[in-house]
Order: sequence, then C-alpha cells, then structure tokens
Amino acid sequence: MDSDRSINKVSYQQLYDGTLQALHKLGGSATIHEIHDEVVTSLRLTEEEIALPHGPRPNSPTDIKYRLGWVRTWLKRYGLLENSRKGVWSLTVEGRGITEVDRKEVDRVVSEQIKQEKESKKKSALLTYDAENLIEIDESAGDESWREQLYTVLSEIDPSAFERLFQRILRESGFTQVEVTGRSGDGGIDGIGVMRIGGFLSFKVLFQCKRWQGSVSASTVRDFRGAMMGRTDKGLIVTTGAFTPAAKQEATRDGAPEIDLVDGEQLVDTLKELSLGVETKEVVIEEVTINPDFFANI
Repeated sequence: MDSDRSINKVSYQQLYDGTLQALHKLGGSATIHEIHDEVVTSLRLTEEEIALPHGPRPNSPTDIKYRLGWVRTWLKRYGLLENSRKGVWSLTVEGRGITEVDRKEVDRVVSEQIKQEKESKKKSALLTYDAENLIEIDESAGDESWREQLYTVLSEIDPSAFERLFQRILRESGFTQVEVTGRSGDGGIDGIGVMRIGGFLSFKVLFQCKRWQGSVSASTVRDFRGAMMGRTDKGLIVTTGAFTPAAKQEATRDGAPEIDLVDGEQLVDTLKELSLGVETKEVVIEEVTINPDFFANI
C-alpha cells in the first residue's frame, strides 16, 4: 500500500477508521457506493476533492475511490471485513466490535501475510496469456488489480465502441430493441432500449454514455432530464468516472423523473458479472483476467 501521504488532506488512518465506522452506521453491511458516500460525507470532502482523479491516466477512478478500495482489501486481510460476490461488504464477528484501528499495525500484519505467501509460493503472480499480451496480476494487490487493468482498457476504446459496449450490456441484462443513436444536438441522448418486466409490462429507457475523467456534475443530469421530457419517464447515465453528490441528489430529486446512474465501479463489476471481456476462474483464490481483444473489437 502507498505510504500515509496526505491527498485531499485525508490520511489512510482516517480512511481505515472511516470505513469501519461507515459500516457500523449502515447496519454492518453496505455496497461499495454506500461506503464511499458515507466516508466522504463524514470527512466533509468538497466536490472538487471527491472528483480528483487517481493519476494522470484518462478515465482514472477518483483518488478517494482508489484508496478506499485498498483500505477495504487491507481490512479484509486483517480479518475485520468480508465481501460477497455481489459486491456487498460486511463486518466480520471481530469487526463488529471495532470502530478504530492502528494503521501501522494493519499494514505490518498484512505485509507479513503477503511476504509469507510469496515465500511459500515462490511467486505470487498469476500469469495469463491473451495471444498477444502477457499480463501479470499481482496477488498481493487484492481485489483492485483487475479493476485497474479494466479501467485502462476502457480508457483506450473510442466513444462509439463504448456506446456499443453499453448496448451489449443492456441486451445481456434483459433489454430489447436497444438502439444506439448518438445524434448530435439530441441533448446528450446516445440511445434507447426497452425493458420488459414479467413478460407483461415494458417501458422505454433513454441512456447516455460518458467516458469521463473525474466526476459527472449535476448540470449534466439536469440537461439529460430535459432531453428526456415528453419521450420517456426513465433515463440511465453510465460513466467510466463517478458522479458528484449533487449529481446523485439531482438524479433522485422529488417531483422530477428519476434517472439511474451507473459509475465506473458499477460498470466494471457488471462486465465481470456478465463475463463480457472478463474471465473469472475459481482456483485457490479468484483469478480475474482481462481480454483486451474483446474491447478492441466491440
């Protein structure tokens, strides 16, 4: 893990304690997004601080999301957290009695675990070959290494390919008549699909796809809702980045058509769940490999 540097004036100690306290406040379990929102609220981060990307790479996850990912992994190795395949994190029996930890002690214990694993296995990296690229996944990176690779792949495909990718995701998720329009001057609407429920009810959904660095603002949500008016009551915005708290509030504002938001973390989780360009093998640990050819040829 990175040293306890001060980014956004937030230390890893604060993120360790904030994550534990968020889970206690949320009833002992929560999604990644619920934990994130609770932590940034408790730490009183500004929208600018929340939107700060991790590193210079386009479409990087925000810095706070990246660091919280490492914190969850370290607390899991330390025995205080566990997570399901559905992305829900919860406190272990030991974690239920703890709201603060010693960061240095956590890092010492987990670092020793990783050292022992490397010594016993001689090499903790899992090697996969995708016909052209040799990808090394460091086991010590926990749950986040495959996500970083997938963020990189998504940042390199062109916008039209990203729209086609989301079209495929919607179809795999049960949508029909999914059409990518991408017309300029259409209020940012990139396509439309029909969702059928129980074989009887159906409704149209307009969607917008954004390969975005940083966070999508409330104004983008408002503009999209304006383009929806008179065409459908349901909208969906997907981004490789994140949404500001104000954007989330705007999406669920009383008296206005609700808009569902899908951020970068939800997107990569969905690709993994649907096995779209992401292969999962159950071995001693979960091995996740990225297939760049899928995204290059979408």
